[in-house]
Amino acid sequence: MEIIDGKKVASELKLELKKQVAEMIENDIPAPHLAAILVGDDPASHTYVNSKEKDCREVGFISSLYKHPEKITERELFEIIDYINNDEEIDGLIVQLPLPKHISESKVIQRINPAKDVDGFHPLNVGKMLKGLPTYLPATPYGIMQLIERYDIDTEGKNCVVLGRSDIVGTPMSILLSRKTNPGNCTVTLCHSRTKDLKKIAAEADILIAAIGSPGFVTADMVKKDAVVIDVGIHRVPAPEKASGFKLVGDVQFAEVAKKCSYITPVPGGVGPMTRAGLLQNTFIAAKKEIYS
Repeated sequence: MEIIDGKKVASELKLELKKQVAEMIENDIPAPHLAAILVGDDPASHTYVNSKEKDCREVGFISSLYKHPEKITERELFEIIDYINNDEEIDGLIVQLPLPKHISESKVIQRINPAKDVDGFHPLNVGKMLKGLPTYLPATPYGIMQLIERYDIDTEGKNCVVLGRSDIVGTPMSILLSRKTNPGNCTVTLCHSRTKDLKKIAAEADILIAAIGSPGFVTADMVKKDAVVIDVGIHRVPAPEKASGFKLVGDVQFAEVAKKCSYITPVPGGVGPMTRAGLLQNTFIAAKKEIYS
């Protein structure tokens, strides 16, 4: 069994980006600029956005943060998005999810200029992904594909099962792994909470992507011997023995599942750092005008 070290791979990717950004600056080309909009006081969202700002500093990006109270209206948020859309000095824009219930996430995503949609959520960019055209890939699937590639995991002809059908992870993962690419060429089964015989289907997977959003959902009896297991979940659960009072766990029962795997991602330190690296890479691509000129 080999642990897939997402933290290590993300550090390598950031070092590569840092060198490329330094070259841009040496050639009088502005550094990539990522803007983030944060609405409300959700602790997890604040932590994640702070991490993104730190990542930007590490690679030499410019970062801007627009913080707004939870009571902001949808119309006011649209005006802020429009302002950033029209700012030629900003290359990428993310609106941190989730948003308050009175704001439509779908409308917000569609309001973002597709050329600055470095989260890869805009319908235009999703459509390009579906057609296999150059685009910004959703950051988590993008990071997972790079982990698979860098660990030289064979995917061709493999049976892949994805647990979870979200637009952010599950659905795009199923698309990317089924494409005629390397990594890719998998036969993919996309499962969800209403899938019958889910445990049986999971146990037949050569590659199992767990993104179902339930802590410890995947147990050893759901995993085939020598399977590759990618754990996308991240949850805070009580841990009285720790000073913080909690610990982070994934969708997979790591201790029991790891014994059966050929490769497995840990939580934390697996997919999480690669999600942030994917966002940086999309922002760099946006700054270079590789997708939208």
